[in-house]
Amino acid sequence: MTSNSDCLFCKIVAGDIPADVVYESDTAVAFRDINPQAPTHVLVIPRKHIATLNDIEESDEALVGSLYSAAREIAAAEGIAEAGYRAVMNCNAAAGQTVFHIHLHVLGGRSLKWPPG
Repeated sequence: MTSNSDCLFCKIVAGDIPADVVYESDTAVAFRDINPQAPTHVLVIPRKHIATLNDIEESDEALVGSLYSAAREIAAAEGIAEAGYRAVMNCNAAAGQTVFHIHLHVLGGRSLKWPPG
């Protein structure tokens, strides 16, 4: 899978930077956010480097879908599936994306407000 040597998340995938990994598959890695916004806040990332949602290609559809399957499994393992959780991606800086490697935030463990920020 493609990676970017300057990307923080690619370095986590490669094992060069430690993370509190809670899930791994052939296509994805998930780890706890270092600045959690909820009692459960896990980031699910593809092993392949894709900078933003705008960069997803048709051939990436199954890969992106696997991130949501991972989110479902993580929510169940974390005990937040039944009560409810949020799975969201931000695209570009104005939406709050700070690491330019797509990542799905899985948030739960408390009531979440809508609309967010």
